[in-house]
Amino acid sequence: MQESDVLGLEQKRVSETRCVRVSRVFPADVNNHNTMFGGKLMSQIDDIASISASKLCRVTAVTASTDSVDFLLPIRPTDSVSLESFVTWTGRTSMEVFVKVIKEDLRTGERNIAATSFLTFVGLDENNNPVEVPKIIPETEEERKLYETAGRRAEMRKARREESKKFADFLVTEYPWDR
Repeated sequence: MQESDVLGLEQKRVSETRCVRVSRVFPADVNNHNTMFGGKLMSQIDDIASISASKLCRVTAVTASTDSVDFLLPIRPTDSVSLESFVTWTGRTSMEVFVKVIKEDLRTGERNIAATSFLTFVGLDENNNPVEVPKIIPETEEERKLYETAGRRAEMRKARREESKKFADFLVTEYPWDR
């Protein structure tokens, strides 16, 4: 259900962007420590976050940055892994997506937060130009807390991006064998 604010801008509830994925951890998913590969989990995080972003803006949404991935607990083959994503904040053309990773021991039923992640996406039109995205309306206590703290994360993202641009100007593009 889409709403409009007093300025006529489109708004959506956080719940309209929520996605959940639950899967088993198979032998091909683990590393030499018998825990889930971090890269495999990161791929799943980006995948589900992109769906939440697209559900908000209903145009192509591309990953602008993976702002953070915090691995808090190992995920083992005896666990299931549940990823829950939703849009927490929007700018003019960008949106922040939060992904919560819950591991559940399939023998005991114990659940723990195994990882958290914040990603930034940009909505694009058919010519790959940024488009304005709907504003987000938080409803639950968890959604409101993430929404209220998004401004600080946005400031940190902007500063980090500027530092990354400066650093990239310093880096060489030649292959080591061409130097």
